[in-house]
Amino acid sequence: MSTRRRAIAITTGEPAGIGPEISIRAAWALRERVNCVLLGDAAFLALTAEAIDPAIRVSALSLQAVRNGGVPHFGPERLCVIDVPLAAHVVPGTLEPENGRAVLATLDAAIEGTQAGWFEAVVTAPLQKSTINDAGVPFSGHTEYFAERTGTPQVVMMLAGAPQGVPDVAQLRVALATTHLPLKDVPAALTIDGIGRTLDIIAHDLRTKFGIAAPRILVTGLNPHAGENGYLGREEIDVIHPALEAARARGIDARGPFPADTLFQPKYLADADCVLAMYHDQGLPVLKFATFGRGVNITLGLPLIRTSVDHGTALDLAARGLGHADCGSMEQAIATALAMAEASRPAR
Repeated sequence: MSTRRRAIAITTGEPAGIGPEISIRAAWALRERVNCVLLGDAAFLALTAEAIDPAIRVSALSLQAVRNGGVPHFGPERLCVIDVPLAAHVVPGTLEPENGRAVLATLDAAIEGTQAGWFEAVVTAPLQKSTINDAGVPFSGHTEYFAERTGTPQVVMMLAGAPQGVPDVAQLRVALATTHLPLKDVPAALTIDGIGRTLDIIAHDLRTKFGIAAPRILVTGLNPHAGENGYLGREEIDVIHPALEAARARGIDARGPFPADTLFQPKYLADADCVLAMYHDQGLPVLKFATFGRGVNITLGLPLIRTSVDHGTALDLAARGLGHADCGSMEQAIATALAMAEASRPAR
């Protein structure tokens, strides 16, 4: 007997960017596999869908209707939209601060719906931080907002993707010990306890959200040649190595620290489920080069599943009109969220 398609919330992001287009295109392309519920201005999304392809059918619901009765199980012949109205007209490529609060409201609705059981995961299209801040709401990013709203003390940023032309590595996953910090601040931000908590989160989520029974984590050093026995820096000796020893004592298979310039090779990656890099530009350039715009941003540590694209709002492409944006990363983000939901919970 067939099972119902799992429902996943898709927040459509900054309306003046490519988020609405790639959300609609990806949801429609994957409609046979998953019930993608779009969150955004229903009238605007309906017009966008019709301009993309007149065959795309959209059915709108109010947020209150969903609160009263849940998300209906529409068939794959149409997309469901939960209406979160915008305050101002959308001009593609032109930011409008009056719409900032509506963009934020889509995140609130997605979190509410996941906590209430309407959705099994959330996928976020890119938004423009400046628009929300210009609307008078302090906002530093998706990741921080989801952590705050769910009461999560620490989250971990991980990007994943299938490397092109690397047959021995089915999936490359790179997590970060620190994220958006100036490079000069990274050494002080690395602590034994902090790296330990990061490893705990990675190992836990690889088990519970990816179905990997015994995760293998490779860890980079901070300095060139992983410090070269202290000659090029002592962070490996004083911080990273003790953190790994403590993690192994807790049963986590964490190996390293390895020199980052030689770690990202198939012969090493084939024996790893995740690489933990010490800072943003140490690990992510490798992944983004290897996955060629098909990467997925995953927030680990949350009490819900959240994935996202690996790119920004691309206002310049949006200003050129529909048809210029690539929805490949959004399709992968949805497929990854679906796989994580399936690994986390049996089909209903």
